Amino acid sequence: MSLLSRDQFIAVLGASGVGLGQRRGSDTLWLGSVGYIDEGFQSYAVALDTLDRLLGEHTRAGAELSVVISGHFSRFCLVPWSEQISSPDELRGFAQLCFEDLFGAPTQPWSLVLSAEPAGYDRIASALPQDLLERLRTLVTGRGLRLRSVQPYLMTAFNRFDKSLDAGDFLFIVAEPQRSVLLLAREGRWSSVRSVGGSDSDAALSALIGRERQLQASTSERAFNVYLHAPARLDAQPDVAGVHLRTLEDNSMTVRDALYVMSRAVA
Repeated sequence: MSLLSRDQFIAVLGASGVGLGQRRGSDTLWLGSVGYIDEGFQSYAVALDTLDRLLGEHTRAGAELSVVISGHFSRFCLVPWSEQISSPDELRGFAQLCFEDLFGAPTQPWSLVLSAEPAGYDRIASALPQDLLERLRTLVTGRGLRLRSVQPYLMTAFNRFDKSLDAGDFLFIVAEPQRSVLLLAREGRWSSVRSVGGSDSDAALSALIGRERQLQASTSERAFNVYLHAPARLDAQPDVAGVHLRTLEDNSMTVRDALYVMSRAVA
């Protein structure tokens, strides 16, 4: 089978459901989603079992699979620039220490990916459980598929909207139903990243953004734009003062599923 003829699928592992779509040119044919009971962070095992069943129903050997993973299963950390670091291994070790300072000693291995930045700039590090990735690779291989990419949804969404964001100072928020991730840039450099549990309701988001504005006002007088992406707010877009919405919905959408919306962020 040539690379040009391979079927391409997009899977989304959400906090309480898994969805699967098939790429058709620039569009995605939504094949469906299956919900499950959220049992906390370790529910990724249930999510992967659910994904395996969906793949068995809809895919065939030789297809490619891109996977997007909810912020529910991801961790993020700002890794400061250090001129004393001279190799990729040293950088990775330093990033691991940053994660341990923030989250404590890990109880399980994590796979880290760092953003590519110029010398002198801080980096954003994202992490996914190594066990999740290994189980994912095993089930994908077992189905005879090729794993094309695996990415936390924060990164997928940011890459999708990057060109529409202010180049200097901005706060980009991905608000899923149970967790929001906040990514802050100051003067064209990453300044902070953090994940906060909570609702994606207008009241909760207004309070979250208000607290962040107060926090930033205490450290800098520079104004910043706030960009909000809430993929599950299908029936009523967020109405939060002073916020620029970033959406993936359009008039052609007939599927009312947050996981489908998330799949549309994949390039």
